[in-house]
Amino acid sequence: MPKRLFLALLFLAPIAAVAQLPDFTELVEKQGPAVVNISTMQSARNPLLPQAPNLQEDDPFYEFFRRFIPQPGPGGPREFQSQSLGSGFIISQDGYILTNAHVVETADEITVKLTDKREFKAKVIGADRRTDIALLKIDATGLPAVKVGDPNKLRVGEWVLAIGSPFGFENTVTAGIVSAKGRSLPQENYVPFIQTDVAVNPGNSGGPLFNLRGEVVGINSQIYSRTGGFMGLSFAIPIDVANDIAQQLRTSGKVSRGRIGVVIQPVTKELADGFGLPRPQGALVNSVEKGGPAEKAGVEPGDVILRFDGKPVASSEDLPRIVGATKPGSKVTMQLWRNKTSRDVQVVIVEMQDDRNARQARRGGKPPAAAPSQYGLTLSDLADTQRGELKISGGVLVENAQGVSARAGIRRGDVILAVNNQDVKSVEHFNQMMGQFDKGRIVALLIRRGANSLYIPFRVDAN
Repeated sequence: MPKRLFLALLFLAPIAAVAQLPDFTELVEKQGPAVVNISTMQSARNPLLPQAPNLQEDDPFYEFFRRFIPQPGPGGPREFQSQSLGSGFIISQDGYILTNAHVVETADEITVKLTDKREFKAKVIGADRRTDIALLKIDATGLPAVKVGDPNKLRVGEWVLAIGSPFGFENTVTAGIVSAKGRSLPQENYVPFIQTDVAVNPGNSGGPLFNLRGEVVGINSQIYSRTGGFMGLSFAIPIDVANDIAQQLRTSGKVSRGRIGVVIQPVTKELADGFGLPRPQGALVNSVEKGGPAEKAGVEPGDVILRFDGKPVASSEDLPRIVGATKPGSKVTMQLWRNKTSRDVQVVIVEMQDDRNARQARRGGKPPAAAPSQYGLTLSDLADTQRGELKISGGVLVENAQGVSARAGIRRGDVILAVNNQDVKSVEHFNQMMGQFDKGRIVALLIRRGANSLYIPFRVDAN
């Protein structure tokens, strides 16, 4: 090879390598204006001060708490304002915005800032805690909106880009690749997450994940971190999941999900061999809700669900997503594996207990005072199998506790057994019982926490 030709090829090699790297500049210029900064203000308790229940002066415990728990002085208010930051993006020119539910769920006031420095007060149209999606609305028109892509066409190894406000640094752009698809995370059964190595940090939550065509394919939602900062593992909610949730929130203010009443577990290789399955697949049913849809369809403990409504159940993580996305009232075919043979059964889907605390269709992101999620409690009815395991006949499960409920000492995972020694039978029954008390009345809630029970004084105040 002539020396001049060799030197020319040697000079061009780095240029060719650089040419293969993506250029994000045009994408950021066109799509960046549709990304917004979201700041929230919320009231919080002063953690340095001890807390006492709000009691009437004629209560026998009033004098005790007054003496031994000091009241806040002029320099130490119990309530103070805290601020948090997140990201979002405009999905329609008339001001609808998608973000994460956890960005706005405790907000008293929400401010949306555009890239042109305009600021708007936002209201929450609705939020769904199970998928971590919230839909906001600002009073504006002619806004830049994102283009929506198909996350199902994403390929592992494909370049993607995030825009957001990590640590409050607005309109920060980071890039990486798709690391995996369809990830299941602990306590997150309804989202097949997109895993990336895009640098995502606190403040990026709710921001968009773009493909190279400038289309939104996901909403950056979570990171895996031992330090609180980016460690190479970021997770985004697929945009098709988010859009389905947003449409339901926009039309009805809530999300409707299906359920069939089974408790499932993964099928290991050893279990697959024992059941005569050719490979580990499906969802193993370890208990069936008495009187539930699955029992009525003939499902038994030990069955393995292989297909649901024509969709394969590759692993146990797939079933909650598929069932949850099925319209309540639908009658679908479910393929089971029993006694080393497959069979089809017909099951009628019922509606899952909705996440009432996520029905945030009022200004400021607060649920309406008359809604079932008053008192800052998100409750759900216990299945017969759960009551059997706890050896109780009634009670309601606390899925989340905020505001007055959290300050009273109620925690997520508690089971409310009784109100003033009257047994609680269901969420509806609990709300009826609490509605009979005058505002400001102190009632005694009997709580089951783990293996122990305790009474918690609770002030009946819907605010």
